[in-house]
Amino acid sequence: MSAQPKAGFAREASRQILAGGSAGLVEICLMHPLDVVKTRFQIQRCATDPNSYKSLGDSFRTIFRREGLFGFYKGVLPPILAETPKRAVKTFAIAGLGSGLTEAIVVNPFEVVKVGLQANRNKFTEQPSTMSYARHIIKTEGLGLQGLNKGFTATLGRHGVFNMVYFGFYYNVKNIIPVNKDPTLEFLRKFGIGLLSGTIASVINIPFDVAKTRIQGPQPVPGQIKYRTCFKTMATVYQEEGILALYKGLLPKIMRLGPGVLSCCGVKYNEKACCEWTVQAKQKCE
Repeated sequence: MSAQPKAGFAREASRQILAGGSAGLVEICLMHPLDVVKTRFQIQRCATDPNSYKSLGDSFRTIFRREGLFGFYKGVLPPILAETPKRAVKTFAIAGLGSGLTEAIVVNPFEVVKVGLQANRNKFTEQPSTMSYARHIIKTEGLGLQGLNKGFTATLGRHGVFNMVYFGFYYNVKNIIPVNKDPTLEFLRKFGIGLLSGTIASVINIPFDVAKTRIQGPQPVPGQIKYRTCFKTMATVYQEEGILALYKGLLPKIMRLGPGVLSCCGVKYNEKACCEWTVQAKQKCE
C-alpha cells in the first residue's frame, strides 16, 4: 500500500469531517429547540405534573413565555462540542451498530450535561454555565456511571439501535429503488429513503432515549435515585405510566430528521449516495 493513497484518504477524511461538522453545527443551531422540547416531554411523568405540557404547541408557548427565546437553547453547547468527534467516529466506524456504539462512548458525557441544562426551567440567564454544571456533576457525583457517565447503557442502546436500523434499512431499500439520472430526482430519492429510514429507526429506538433522559435528568424526589439502569427504567415507566410513555418526545424527534438527513447528504459529492464516501475512499487505499 503506497503512501499516496493513505495521504489521500486522510485528506478526504479530514475534509469530510470538517464539512460534516459544519453542517452539523448549522443543524444543531436550527433544530435545538426541538431537542429541548423532546427532553421536556420525556422527563414529565404524568398529566398531573404541574410542569407538564399539553401539546407540542403548548410546550413552545410555555417555554417562550416563562424562559424567553434563549430557553430554547439551553444545553446547546455540549452537542456543539461533541459534533466534531462524533462525526470523526462515524467516519472511521462505518458499520451501523459499531459506529453507534463508539459514538455513544464519545457523546454520553456531553448528553448528561445537556439533559441537565435542558431540564432546568429557570430563565436562561439564571441557569449555570455548561462548564460550571459539568464541574458540579464531577464534584458531587464523580466521573462514573452514577456521575458524568450515567445513562451510558441507555445511550449505547439509543445510538446502536438507531444506526443499525437506519443504515440497514437505507442500504437495502436504496438498492431496490432504481437510480434516477436526473440529479434533482436522485437527491430526492436518497433524501426520501434517508427520511424513511430515520423515522423507522426513531420509532424503534425511542424507548432507549426516554430511559436515557430519565436517568440523566432530575429524579422525581431530589436526593433519591429512582431511575438507575436502562431496562429497569423502561420497565418502571411502562408499569407506572403505560406503553405510550416510552414514546414521549417522538414527534419533535422525528421533526429533526429532515434537516439531519439534508446535512448528511449535503456534505457529500453531488453524485455520491449519502454516507457512502467512506466506503469508497477506504477501497481506494486497499
